[in-house]
Amino acid sequence: MSTTGPSTMEVAPTHAGHGTPGGILDLVRSGRSRSRADIARSTGLSPSTVSQRVDSLIAAGYLREAGAGVSQGGRRPRALEVDASTGVVCAADLGSHHATFGLIDLGGHLIASRTEQTDISAGPAAILRWIAEVAAELTAEHAQPGQTLRGFGVGLPGPVDSNTGRMVSPSRMPGWNGVDVAAELSRITGLPAAADNDANLMALGEYDSLGADVGELVFVKAGSSIGCGIVAFGGVYHGHHGMAGDISHVTVPGAPAVLCSCGRIGCLDAVAGGAAIVQSLRASGVDVTDTRDVLALARDAHPRATQELREAGLRTGGVLATIMNFFNPQRLVLGGILGEADAFVAGVRSAIYSDCLPMITDQLDIAVSVAKEHAGIRGAGRLILDSVFDPAAVDLVVR
Repeated sequence: MSTTGPSTMEVAPTHAGHGTPGGILDLVRSGRSRSRADIARSTGLSPSTVSQRVDSLIAAGYLREAGAGVSQGGRRPRALEVDASTGVVCAADLGSHHATFGLIDLGGHLIASRTEQTDISAGPAAILRWIAEVAAELTAEHAQPGQTLRGFGVGLPGPVDSNTGRMVSPSRMPGWNGVDVAAELSRITGLPAAADNDANLMALGEYDSLGADVGELVFVKAGSSIGCGIVAFGGVYHGHHGMAGDISHVTVPGAPAVLCSCGRIGCLDAVAGGAAIVQSLRASGVDVTDTRDVLALARDAHPRATQELREAGLRTGGVLATIMNFFNPQRLVLGGILGEADAFVAGVRSAIYSDCLPMITDQLDIAVSVAKEHAGIRGAGRLILDSVFDPAAVDLVVR
């Protein structure tokens, strides 16, 4: 399912689609309209028609009045906002060995989160039933009276075809290839569900956390493996069928001839991901179990761990430099556990400033994620809320 939001390009003030109840809800939810008067100006509808449609949205539990807004001269208008008291959604960010869950109200606010150990190789049937069980527990523990579970958003550690919704040859995920995760989860729970690649949803979650001042954004998920998501025109850019941003299998020039899970040699994931760093350190006699052990050693100034992290950053930055030159984003965000390592971040910065044109780096903001470990669940929450509040679906409910 596409997460593409409204375009950032200027549009005419009157939109036929925005005149429906669902379109009006979208105006309020996006922050473009905050009162009945704002809606009338945006849609060209008469004040009486706007009031009638707003009242129907309030009666259906989509909107509520939230006090007085900003006066444009005369009486202050009554402000409108999404009614968060009527429901919640569950967001799940799945990894190979752990999953982060979030309970999010209809206003997009994170109510509670939980991280649990898991094994993605257990297969979709077991994992999706488990997601449903955790969602029920979170709702029972943290939702307010009247807040029912309304849907699921899921981030997946593998490619998802944006046209079919099916996973495409995911590495280290036996049994998941060709599975439409959203459809299966909806079948199990009877509730709407939406799914996308985890890096895409992290990019979306970061974008929402930063606010409206950020335009184009590239988000790098650097953990045990490496992924990338792109935000443009207010939403995730998927490409032709969902593979945009997949830097995992870009061949790194001059890197060791390491066999990748895709069957090729020297892919970025195989020579710079956290799993690759752990494997390299073990081969040299350093006792580490996972990427967090590597970061702990680097914080204690372990020379080999620090060297491995910086080298991984240089390799990642070398690949990203081509993307920066081509795409010219406003912001490059480093997320995932490797984004917490100073040596890795320094390596990425060094490669980009070395390999990019000055006109690219002069106004490029290279930053560590502000959403941090919640980026994925924030993006997954936005994904399912976009589905729940789809204007066409809202119109059907209101009618």
